[in-house]
Amino acid sequence: MDNLQLKKYANEVRKGIITSTHAAKAGHPGGSLSAADVFTYLYFEEMNIDPKDPEKADRDRFVLSKGHTAPGLYAALANRGYFPVEDLTTLRKLGSYLQGHPNMHIPGVDMASGSLGQGISAAVGMALGAKLDGKDYRVYTLLGDGEIQEGQVWEAAMFAGFRKLDNLVVIVDNNGLQIDGPVDKVCSPYPIADKFKAFNFNVVEIDAHDFDQIRSAFKNARDTKGMPTCIVLHSVKGKGVSFMENNADWHGKAPNDEEYAKAMEDLAKIDAELA
Repeated sequence: MDNLQLKKYANEVRKGIITSTHAAKAGHPGGSLSAADVFTYLYFEEMNIDPKDPEKADRDRFVLSKGHTAPGLYAALANRGYFPVEDLTTLRKLGSYLQGHPNMHIPGVDMASGSLGQGISAAVGMALGAKLDGKDYRVYTLLGDGEIQEGQVWEAAMFAGFRKLDNLVVIVDNNGLQIDGPVDKVCSPYPIADKFKAFNFNVVEIDAHDFDQIRSAFKNARDTKGMPTCIVLHSVKGKGVSFMENNADWHGKAPNDEEYAKAMEDLAKIDAELA
């Protein structure tokens, strides 16, 4: 798929994030928007998946370790055809299958997640299972840079590197902000790349919003044998919405009606630029 089409899909994912959180009057738009491009690349190009057969045995697996950014995952799944895009407006509603964190009853979701630090452990288990069963599917997991302050992340990384799980790709969304502010002021996780290298990971650092760099990083991961890969995404929290960009206030706050209109106006401008 060419980059222009990927950018168009990514903008649809961003619209879904804004629409769903506005409808819910709750949710986490900032970190969902920073990861929108990698969600798009994973579901529209990288992963071996089939929306018509979400549970096919040889599918690649994805675990959203930073489960609070479910609005981004749901928007990608919906636009990929796992369920109707219209259902995004039911986010967090009573009786909806699209709740605030992913659950395995949702088509396309391979692991329930939400407690930070635990998703990567599940992904490592999936990758080990594939190796033990002689299967060739790949496992991807997305973490937040605030999330990697959790000790369990590093236990999982140590195990993955020791077991040479080259079918595992750990993606860190390094947007620099968490709910309480800059990650380097709350509890610095830096240097991120060096930490994963110390646990025997192949590490690639890229611009999270450049599809050429994203494509190259995932190719690098597929070509790397004998060790797992960590892709560090240098991203912009709230990417695509002017007043949300690099603003920690939008970590876990939904747009009101006026803010929703402004955000959708920003995204419409991106559509016009891509037309």
